[in-house]
Amino acid sequence: MQADYVVVGAGSAGCAIAYRLAEAGKDVLVIEYGGTDAGPFIQMPAALSYPMNMSHYDWGLKTEPEPHLGGRRLVTPRGKVIGGSSSINGMIYVRGHALDFDHWAESGADGWGYADVLPYFKRMENWDSGGHGGDPAWRGTDGPLHVSRGPRTNPLTKAFVEAGKQAGYDVTGDYNGHQQEGFGPFDATIYKGRRWSAANAYLKPALKRQNCTLVRALARKIVFKDGRACGVEVEKGGQIEVIAAREEVILSASSLNSPKILMLSGIGPAAHLAEHGIEVRADRPGVGQNLQDHLELYIQQAATQPVSLAKHWNLFSKAMIGAQWLFTKAGLGASNQFESAGFIRSKAGVEYPDIQFHFLPMAVRYDGKVAAEGHGYQAHVGPMRSESRGSVTLRSADPKDDPKILFNYMSEESDWEDFRTCIRLTREIFAQEAFEPYRGHEIQPGDDAQTDDELNDFIREHVESAYHPCGTCKIGRRDDPMAVVDQEMRVIGVDGLRLADSSVFPRITNGNLNAPSIMTGEKAADHILGKAPLSPANDVPWVHPNWQTAQR
Repeated sequence: MQADYVVVGAGSAGCAIAYRLAEAGKDVLVIEYGGTDAGPFIQMPAALSYPMNMSHYDWGLKTEPEPHLGGRRLVTPRGKVIGGSSSINGMIYVRGHALDFDHWAESGADGWGYADVLPYFKRMENWDSGGHGGDPAWRGTDGPLHVSRGPRTNPLTKAFVEAGKQAGYDVTGDYNGHQQEGFGPFDATIYKGRRWSAANAYLKPALKRQNCTLVRALARKIVFKDGRACGVEVEKGGQIEVIAAREEVILSASSLNSPKILMLSGIGPAAHLAEHGIEVRADRPGVGQNLQDHLELYIQQAATQPVSLAKHWNLFSKAMIGAQWLFTKAGLGASNQFESAGFIRSKAGVEYPDIQFHFLPMAVRYDGKVAAEGHGYQAHVGPMRSESRGSVTLRSADPKDDPKILFNYMSEESDWEDFRTCIRLTREIFAQEAFEPYRGHEIQPGDDAQTDDELNDFIREHVESAYHPCGTCKIGRRDDPMAVVDQEMRVIGVDGLRLADSSVFPRITNGNLNAPSIMTGEKAADHILGKAPLSPANDVPWVHPNWQTAQR
C-alpha cells in the first residue's frame, strides 16, 4: 500500500489536508484507527454528551493524578472515529482572537499572524447566520465547513446577553468577526440540523475522488530511510505492515497522540527516548512539552419558572425529540443548545478577552447528569490563557499504551486568582435584572462559598477540562530548541515529515479549538503543495479603546 502523501489521523486538520491534497490531484491515503460516524448519536447535535462518553468513539484517555487538584484524574476525550474530535465535540465554532495569532507570529511562528490566517478561516467557511445578524464582510461563504446559528428561542438565552449588557459589557453581533469582546450569539458547525464535522465537510467529499483512500489501522511509528520519512508502520487486523509515502508523511493525530507517535519514531527529548530504549533520530526537547488546555467551572442557578430544558430530560421527551430529528432534522435535536456566548476581560490592563462564557439554558453536567433541582441554567466559565504548562510523555515503547498526560493544571497562583474572578463576575451577571423573572437560589458553588479559601476549595473539587488540549509540538523558528515544526509544518531535524494539528499552537487560542485546528490543516495543505500562501488580510480587529484603564 502506498500513496504520494500518507496522512495519519482523520481528525479536524487531517481531513482538511486530505481534501485539499486530493483536490490538487495528489494521491492521498489517510490512516484512521476509529471507524464510521454513522448513527444518530454523532449526527444529532443535541446528543453531544453521548459520543463523548462512548468508548466506541473516544480513545478513553485520562490524565495522571493532577497534583494541584487533589490528585484527581481528569478525562481527556479525543475522537476515535472519522472526523476525530470534531465528531464528538460540542460543535462550537470560535476562530480565536486576532491577537492570539499575532502572539504566535511574535513567538516565532512567522507567517501565522492574524493577517495571514484570516484568509484561511474565510476559505474554509460556509457561513449562514440564519437571519441572526453577524458580520458578512469578515466571513467566508463558499467553503466546505458550514457554520450556522441556533434558533435562540429560549428566553434564558436572550436573558444572558441582556444581563451582560446590563452589567456594562459590550454586545457583539459576531465574535468571529470584527469584535470578539462582548456578549452575543454562538456559532456552531451544524448544517441542516446535522453535526457538520470535518468528516462531513472534508473527508467524505475527498473520498469520492479516485485519488483518496481511507485505511483503518493503528499507526505505530514513522518509518525512515536515509534520514527521510518514507512511510508509516501500522497494525491492521493483527498484522504489522508499512504504508509507503512517495512524497511525504503528514502527522495529524491530535495534540496527545502526535507527540506520542513522534517519540515512538525516535523524535523527541533524547534522554526520555533512551529511558524507553528508543533510538534517537532527532533530539527535539520540545516534543510533548508546552501542553495547554482550558479549564472551566459550571456556575449553576435554579430557575423559578419551567423555562429551562429540564422538562425534556426524560425518556419520553428525549424519544420525541429524537424522532422529530430523525424524520425532519429539526426541533430541539438540531441544536447543541449552546446559543449565547460571552468574551470579557478579567481586569483593566488586559488587552483582549481572557474569559469565555458558554451559556446553557439548563443545569446539567457534560456526562449528561442533570442537576437534582430540576429547572435551572448555567454558564461554563474559565480563563483563556492559563500560565500552567504540562506534558505528554511515553508510558512505554509499546504503541498500544496510552501516553502519560499531565496538564499540571492550576500550578500557577494566577490561575486561582483568575478562577475566583470568573466566579464573581458570573455571579454579578446572573444578579442582573434580566434574570429577575427566573432567578432562584445558586445551585453551585452555592451561597456558602464566598471567601477566597471557600472558592478555592470549590475550584479544586469541581473544575473540569473544556477538552482543548494543544501545544505539544509547537511551531517556531528552526533555531528555537523547543520548536518542533517550522513555519511550513516540517518536523525539524528530519526530512519528508510534516505535522499539522492543535499540537503546533505555540499558545492556546481564545475559545474552542476546532476552528483553529481546521484552519491549521487548510494552511498546512498550501505549504505541502508548495503553493504561495493566500494574500494577507488588511482587516483591523476591534480592541477595547480603554482596555488599559477599564475592565468593561
